[in-house]
Amino acid sequence: MKPWGELDDPRRRILIQALAAGFFSSAGNAAAQLFGRAPGKLPAGQSIYRVAGRVTVNSQEATLQTRIMPGDTVETAPNAEVIFAVAEEAFLLRGGSRMVIEKPPSGLTTALRLVTGKILSVVGGARTKRIITATSTIGVRGTGVYTETDPEQTYFCTCYGVADIAANNDPSSRETVTATHHDKPLYILAKGKAGASIRRAPFINHTDQELALIESLVGRTPPFVFPMDIYNAPRRDYP
Repeated sequence: MKPWGELDDPRRRILIQALAAGFFSSAGNAAAQLFGRAPGKLPAGQSIYRVAGRVTVNSQEATLQTRIMPGDTVETAPNAEVIFAVAEEAFLLRGGSRMVIEKPPSGLTTALRLVTGKILSVVGGARTKRIITATSTIGVRGTGVYTETDPEQTYFCTCYGVADIAANNDPSSRETVTATHHDKPLYILAKGKAGASIRRAPFINHTDQELALIESLVGRTPPFVFPMDIYNAPRRDYP
């Protein structure tokens, strides 16, 4: 497994640089040439904004025409990436990941199971949604969040909004984070000491530009303003 904190493949760096160059403003035509269409709310009936490398939905190779619905399983090969939306939620799923969008009786998305890998997510509305990993169960509402998981630990950043975080193997390790701008990234451990399975973490592997991109796919903007320059970290220090 690649060490956490290391940048992903060149496709991600191209995306960050393009967004930082101002492709949410007057350079929309250039964005469309690079990504297939300028950032903005996806048309009705379209799920995928961008797919790079081998990506499958329910074991079938995905294209820009593939619909993604509650109940589907989305997987990315190493160095692949897919950016998509389901209802009022949008996602950037990085390479080497497998996620299951659970299908509740209402047909709305209420739970995301990240089996392995890395995902940036934005969730709208007042209803609490769950993100489930091997080591954690997290309730989120009105949030942008970033998650990385493997069998030993989960990295979780509440970029903005509210998250209720619990360690699966240690019911006494629970924490609620209310964040405005990446205020308290955390690790949730599989084998932590009782009451200490959640600990502080650094800021890694996601940017405000990426959050702005996926929020735009569902017609929203992040609740903060950032300069349109090369910007890969929050404006604060973390212990």
